[in-house]
Amino acid sequence: MPTYEYECKKCGQFDVFQNIKDAKLKRCPTCKGPVKRLMGSGAGIIFKGTGFYQTDYRSSSYKSGASSDSGDTTKK
Repeated sequence: MPTYEYECKKCGQFDVFQNIKDAKLKRCPTCKGPVKRLMGSGAGIIFKGTGFYQTDYRSSSYKSGASSDSGDTTKK
């Protein structure tokens, strides 16, 4: 479920876990004051592992040619 940020006119900002289909909150759950939904920054992209490079998906013939040009005699 997504996290939505709201700003209460009386008590400040808070986050709420809501289903996408749920209606926006109109009142603060703490003080019952009026609230406004804020524009969320969204989730950042998280890359895990050794990395993602343009050369990760090159053909084996390209890789062997590149390794011979650089003087690298080890195969990966």
